[in-house]
Amino acid sequence: MPVFKAPFNGYSVKFSPFYESRLAVATAQNFGILGNGKIHVLELSPGPPGVAESVSFDTADAVYDVSWSESHDSVLVAALGDGSVKIYDTSLPPPSNPVRSFQEHAREVHSADYNPTRRDSFLTASWDDTVKLWAVDRPASIRTFKEHAYCVYQAVWNPKHGDVFASASGDCTVRIWDVREPGSTMIIPGHDFEILSCDWNKYDDCVLATSSVDKTIKVWDVRSYRAPLAVLNGHGYAVRKVKFSPHRKSLVASCSYDMSVCLWDYMVEDALVGRYDHHTEFAVGIDMSVLVEGLMASTGWDELVYVWQQGMDPRAS
Repeated sequence: MPVFKAPFNGYSVKFSPFYESRLAVATAQNFGILGNGKIHVLELSPGPPGVAESVSFDTADAVYDVSWSESHDSVLVAALGDGSVKIYDTSLPPPSNPVRSFQEHAREVHSADYNPTRRDSFLTASWDDTVKLWAVDRPASIRTFKEHAYCVYQAVWNPKHGDVFASASGDCTVRIWDVREPGSTMIIPGHDFEILSCDWNKYDDCVLATSSVDKTIKVWDVRSYRAPLAVLNGHGYAVRKVKFSPHRKSLVASCSYDMSVCLWDYMVEDALVGRYDHHTEFAVGIDMSVLVEGLMASTGWDELVYVWQQGMDPRAS
């Protein structure tokens, strides 16, 4: 299975929604605490070594997340540690990039998510406790959502409703928002510890997963959220990222500070259906390909990016 060695610590990995062989990776020097960052665009190939870098972009600060545009196949959005949001066009050489840079967040920007239905806007979530809504062609953010009492680690669009998104925060809540409404439409006190990640089910737009410092993943139905649909136990430390499968309704992937990547079927009793222990440091980034069923990618603080097929060993050559 393809493995890419980055010079810095991995933070996020995302498959292109246009090309099944293309990925973007966000990395940060010195574990993201101090130093530079780098964005790598990788291409998978059938023969060895299986993956190669097509272009990379150096940044003056850590890159915590990347998100591909849903409307332009060469464009991606990057979330940076200096509070900036940058837009890159991978078809242009590095000196011509970034093509846009926004400096509004007061602290680190931890996530970026492009709207999959509207395809003209994206969200950023920051340690300044806010979420911002942007359009690529606007010189400033369209709106700032400020209700969380602590860092917002992730904001994700609903896959079917182009005005609805969820935000996960260190204040132990997930909030549901509709950009047409003045404030959040729902507050879910999901965990007793910080919520690090959330994601929507791709087949049921009312189902949401959250992951937390409490080592669990919880699956919620926003129509009746007094109790979760499922609580997934199995990670030994904080669960850094959670992601619903784009191909199977009940399949959830997660990665954790316990260095593992796990696969879960939240609708069955023995929910843990796969565990991968290929990383040797914190596993912090995970994605599942929309274009190739079962194809997964992960990255972590061991400076490695793995791409593999579900059920295979990520380390197998």
